[in-house]
Amino acid sequence: MRVLSQVIRTGRADLSFDGLRSEFSLPSSFPAEVLAEAEAAVSRSPGDRPDLTALPLVTIDPPGAKDLDQALCVERSGDGFVVHYAIADLGLFVTPGGPLDLEVRRRGQTIYLPDGNVPLHPTALSEGAASLLPGVVRPAVLWTFTCGADGIPSDVEARRALVRSTAQFDYATVQVSFDAGDPHPSVAALAEFGPLRRAHALSRGAIELQLPEQEIEQDGTGWKLVTRPRTAVDSWNAEISLMTGMAAASIMLEARVGILRTLPDPDAAAVASLRRSAAALDVKWPADLSPGAFLAGLDPATPEALALFTDATRLLRGAGYTAFNGSVPEVVTHAGVAAPYTHVTAPLRRLVDRFATEVCLAVTAGEELPSWLAEALPQLPSLMGSSDSLASKVDRAATDQVEAWVLAGRAGQEFDAVVLRAGDDEAEVFVAEPPILAKCAGERLPEGERIRVRLVEADPVERKVRFAGPV
Repeated sequence: MRVLSQVIRTGRADLSFDGLRSEFSLPSSFPAEVLAEAEAAVSRSPGDRPDLTALPLVTIDPPGAKDLDQALCVERSGDGFVVHYAIADLGLFVTPGGPLDLEVRRRGQTIYLPDGNVPLHPTALSEGAASLLPGVVRPAVLWTFTCGADGIPSDVEARRALVRSTAQFDYATVQVSFDAGDPHPSVAALAEFGPLRRAHALSRGAIELQLPEQEIEQDGTGWKLVTRPRTAVDSWNAEISLMTGMAAASIMLEARVGILRTLPDPDAAAVASLRRSAAALDVKWPADLSPGAFLAGLDPATPEALALFTDATRLLRGAGYTAFNGSVPEVVTHAGVAAPYTHVTAPLRRLVDRFATEVCLAVTAGEELPSWLAEALPQLPSLMGSSDSLASKVDRAATDQVEAWVLAGRAGQEFDAVVLRAGDDEAEVFVAEPPILAKCAGERLPEGERIRVRLVEADPVERKVRFAGPV
């Protein structure tokens, strides 16, 4: 696996992201009454729930993560599979209508910054009593999927339980174990189950864009930008979460109550535009192949694929949240998933997951939704829409800031780049080293081609980077 990076090493003390916290009015702490409620909730009894701590669950998260939402165990069972997926049970700790509940509704989700996050919940819960940390008993909502040899669930169960994660892994470590032929027993079957689920996704028409993801990491006294290819383990693990979200959506739709993550199907014009781009780049796209299957067959390391993935972002516009109670909404699917889908697997980090989980638990238990839950559902689309927008803006601003820091003082230097999207007098380019996504001045630059560009400006104050090319 190749990791591209550019490191800033400096003794300056001002390479922090406090300016972004101020600019976006991010809270620096929780109100005293919220902290008090969270501390009191730490010792709350989980009540009468089955003890399933014998399940050999493990977690797979980024290195150093403490807010662990999910733990899993994938087992072979005859010709099929049994998947256990434990999700942090925030419903135990948050009292509806209390100070903590009101505060997390205001926040919407955890905002991540390179030098520290702005958590959705106080860390006494998100990194402590509610987190599925290894070696400790935790309350959880356990999803159990009994699947056939084809990887399709024949039975789904969701229930509150006590669980205990046996180990905490990160994606790279688990991938290395698979590559070495020695995966942990709790995830060994992922190598069979994950590809089955991915094949089902492609057959449904699911769309996945394999654009390079910029990540910011600390390096001594400075920061570095890296891009990491998505590993097989990333993809397999994501399929478990998607399967759970699809099962939860099915439960809601059958009961005619809940909240879905929706995305309209791509319009014909967007698909036609992508086909024209493929033809212009001389990339063959059979007429009977769906956009998702076509994109999945591209080599993400090629410049043509990078350009097409960028063009394909037009296929995935209009995502939102749709709450309903009593009747099924007109749009119930998510085009990226190519199925009805909802969020239930990250309640430590995202507000809507706690409410969606409570809907599923009530429905599967044959109970009416409590009034606080029914009243909250119509409010969630707006709350999540606002927090999604804020999180996206903060993430982009942080990346822009580091790009400008990395390139400061290098105006006039030349770099290798790939043209991702062309305009009449400006294009979007990806510079591989350091990994930068930026605007590039130039008349109708050819999409999908490698060019040399010259850095025109890198302004850390304005968080602006501009190139010109080709040179």
